Amino acid sequence: MTSAEKYYHSLLTFGIMPGLDRIKILLERLGNPEKSLRCIHVAGTNGKGTVCSFLASVLKQSGYKTGLYTSPYIVNFRERIRIDGEMISETDLEEVTDIVRNQIEKLRSEDITITEFEAVTAAAFLYYKNQGCDFVVLETGLGGRFDATNVIERPLASVITSISLDHVNILGNTISEIAYEKCGIIKNGCPVVTNSAQPSDALKMIKEQSEMRNSSLSVADINGIRVLDESIRGSDIFYGGRSVFVPFPGKHQTENCITALTVIDLMKEQGIAISEKAVREGIARTKNPARCEVVSEKPLIILDGCHNEDSAKALCTVMEKHLKGKKITALIGMMADKDIDKVLTLMLPYFEKVYTVTPSNPRAIDSDELCEKIKRFGTSAESFKDIGTATQSAIKNITSDDVLIICGSLYLCSDVYNIIKSTS
Repeated sequence: MTSAEKYYHSLLTFGIMPGLDRIKILLERLGNPEKSLRCIHVAGTNGKGTVCSFLASVLKQSGYKTGLYTSPYIVNFRERIRIDGEMISETDLEEVTDIVRNQIEKLRSEDITITEFEAVTAAAFLYYKNQGCDFVVLETGLGGRFDATNVIERPLASVITSISLDHVNILGNTISEIAYEKCGIIKNGCPVVTNSAQPSDALKMIKEQSEMRNSSLSVADINGIRVLDESIRGSDIFYGGRSVFVPFPGKHQTENCITALTVIDLMKEQGIAISEKAVREGIARTKNPARCEVVSEKPLIILDGCHNEDSAKALCTVMEKHLKGKKITALIGMMADKDIDKVLTLMLPYFEKVYTVTPSNPRAIDSDELCEKIKRFGTSAESFKDIGTATQSAIKNITSDDVLIICGSLYLCSDVYNIIKSTS
């Protein structure tokens, strides 16, 4: 762990406080680097990381220097701040962190406390400006209205991906309440993009908030998707007069893809040069770890960070369509604040056996407790205290024709990623 990463994590103790005043003050002290950036801003419950990755890949293929800001990371903290697919270097991260840290310490003496996400966001903006990025694709951390990324004043597009019940203790108890928080990224007169797969209450809120801000709304029509071919490795689709290969399996990923394509078409309408070749190649070459990612062929090992009801449904659809008749073993670790019973109800019928672990996050449910929950559903389960041991045991006890799915949290995927890569 770099000293920069240690520094950012040290800010966690201050907690999360709603409001944009602190990040605005910090950015002002840094010279407001965000004001010089052309950004696409993406919020949502599920799919926002994938949509961001699609957009960044297409823009890169178009020859633009493209920043991509996402969270959380899977293997390396520096994944959160990327340009043209490359993580910020350790040297650059240390340099930009020193500048940000200096201002944070001055603000602390003025009784202004900066949180980890605010600090990392400010560092990313400063880095993207210093590197001369043509475009930056920004993924919100949590919600939208009070998210630190929401200091962007005039995005090229505000994108709202699939909304479902998640983080209800922070964002609200209903789809409408959560959608309202996500819609906080909509700015006056700036285009808005979503897709027709949204729950009706969410789509209604997005339409209302877009109208209130005189922002044009483009709704990608999922009924216009024609699937030409599909497998566990992705789908060939035809949509809006173009054929593309979506390099992730599942209907939800084709929906994420057409959301990104709608944003691309909006940018083209704004006079931004993006060729159809760049669109096709950019989509096909998109990488987004731990989203139904095949990390081994024999045996088939899939990493999926599904952590709520909608993402669990999406994984179940993939298993139903592409893994029917296969013996599937699961390695599961989850956060205690998720709707665990609902997720398990959906997924467990597909699994012959489950290995439970505790992801390295303070919010994680203990592996023993999760194991007992699973057993009460009537599924065979075994708890492990060590994630490496659990992973190796799971792989050892399946044949080359079987399937192992690691799921339940992106934090778990982060924990097992290098283990899987070295074992497979």
